Amino acid sequence: MIDASLDYSGKIVAIIGGSSGIGNATAQAFRGRGAQVHVTGTRASAADYSKDEGSDLEGLHYAQVDAADNDAIASYRQTFDRLDVLVCSQGMVLYKRQEFEPDNFAKVIQVNLNSLMTFASAFYDLLKTAQGSMIIVSSTAAYHATVGNPAYNASKTGAMGLTRTLGKAWAPDGIRVNGIAPGLVATKMTAVTTQNPKRRDATIANIPVGRIGEPDDIAGLSLFLASPLARYIAGQTLIADGGLLL
Repeated sequence: MIDASLDYSGKIVAIIGGSSGIGNATAQAFRGRGAQVHVTGTRASAADYSKDEGSDLEGLHYAQVDAADNDAIASYRQTFDRLDVLVCSQGMVLYKRQEFEPDNFAKVIQVNLNSLMTFASAFYDLLKTAQGSMIIVSSTAAYHATVGNPAYNASKTGAMGLTRTLGKAWAPDGIRVNGIAPGLVATKMTAVTTQNPKRRDATIANIPVGRIGEPDDIAGLSLFLASPLARYIAGQTLIADGGLLL
């Protein structure tokens, strides 16, 4: 019989980009089910974050890691001798058409896409030993155009493809790689829309469930994908957008 308890007691989980937003909600969800949870962020220490900006680092092990720095990722890997679940939730976006500039395009691609492969490669051995799970958080932007953000769009489309490919490549090694594609979720990165009444209302009008998503709406999917309930799922990206793409 499948264990449906979602009990992560004794498991070690790393959430890249777990200092706020979806990553932070995911980290606290795993912690709430018994896991030892490690998170990364861009600031020097956990004390530099506050709950007022959507960060709850209580009970989490925090480290500053620049996802654009391959050496920093390699150093972070050396702090682990075990890992059961790796969730890659790091991301950035540059508004006001900044991503049309080649340097900015490359910067976004480095954080949102290239670093996924760097983290995956760095933790592959530990995930294989644990017969663990990797979860890549992309976006529904992978399924439609985002005219002002070509790098964000390309990176999220690439993330979905990487999930598919690693899912097939690593399943024989006992590592299940899957992904999540959130729609509009209220985070610091989406504030340009969620805190703009005109944009927010126009978006909600097209969401069948009638509201913008919350980070907790996405966190549960990682609990599911890393659990025995999802043991026959590999290489898939689950859409969680309240029906927006319908």
